[in-house]
Amino acid sequence: MSDRPAPFQRPYDRAYEEMLEKVRYDGAYPTREKAEEAVRLVLARLGRQLAGDERAELAARLPFEAARILTAQIPDSQQLTGWAFVKDLAARTGASQATTRWDTGSVFSAVADCAGPDLITRILRQLPSGYALLFGRAELTPAA
Repeated sequence: MSDRPAPFQRPYDRAYEEMLEKVRYDGAYPTREKAEEAVRLVLARLGRQLAGDERAELAARLPFEAARILTAQIPDSQQLTGWAFVKDLAARTGASQATTRWDTGSVFSAVADCAGPDLITRILRQLPSGYALLFGRAELTPAA
């Protein structure tokens, strides 16, 4: 047994722990750490895509730690399509696009549970095409 004290780790709130467990289960991640890595990467990138009232309302509905990750980012002036979001995140992390798509879907599923269907609908209206599928919804286009 060591005489050194364990490093201080701030415990996460229960809601964030539950979010991580949902992502871990839905994404079939082998460890909580892998699920948390996915949450951090995807939420940080999403924070660069959202602005305005929907961003603030989503942050208010997410667990504190998740909201902190989301709101720590400055929104980009140019939004990415859903597919470009996945490609950009894959390039930044060095992961395959398939893995990144899986990570994104797993995290967005947990985000959708926190946000509720009405807010997700408003968020999808704000974002370019391709995000509905990442949130597990059909991509609907207006009739011509």
